[in-house]
Amino acid sequence: MRLAAFNGSSRKNGNTRILLEIICDEARRAGIDSEIISLSDFPLRGCLGCFACKGQARCTTIDDGFNDCFAKMSEADGIVLGSPVYSADVSALMKAFLERAGVVCASNPGLLRRKAGAAVAAVRRAGGLNTVDSMNHFLLNKEVILAGSTYWNMVYGKEPGDVRRDEEGMRNMQNLGENLAWLMRRL
Repeated sequence: MRLAAFNGSSRKNGNTRILLEIICDEARRAGIDSEIISLSDFPLRGCLGCFACKGQARCTTIDDGFNDCFAKMSEADGIVLGSPVYSADVSALMKAFLERAGVVCASNPGLLRRKAGAAVAAVRRAGGLNTVDSMNHFLLNKEVILAGSTYWNMVYGKEPGDVRRDEEGMRNMQNLGENLAWLMRRL
């Protein structure tokens, strides 16, 4: 089994990555191969809305690394989306990725059907629920089955590493990782 975790932060080793590492560590403890994909490694553009992806299961118009990322998503058994909060929502990187993936999936139904998933946010002060909700909307709309935890899937911190001081948030990420691994095994 494979878990693909997508880091939507421009800070490759910032707070969002820390959250994804906690989740992936729990999945690995359950024997699930886990990988964190940093979207900042790929110069992603937004969708052109051309729908040339219909019947192709990939973007055929823009050659920018999206297809490499999307292949990891479509091949995985579990998906985690992680983003910092920018202007009370997902980062531009995550938005571009979800926009493109959304059109590819809509034009090729069932690509993500019945995979396990979760969304998490690294939050400085506010906007965390909006951010998680944006990512959850994508997952739910693509027939991904969501794992939950003991509280909202967000952890507070501003500077890289600050999220480690949010003990409740970190426990929540650990529990989310356990629940996601459990769900992946059941599916």
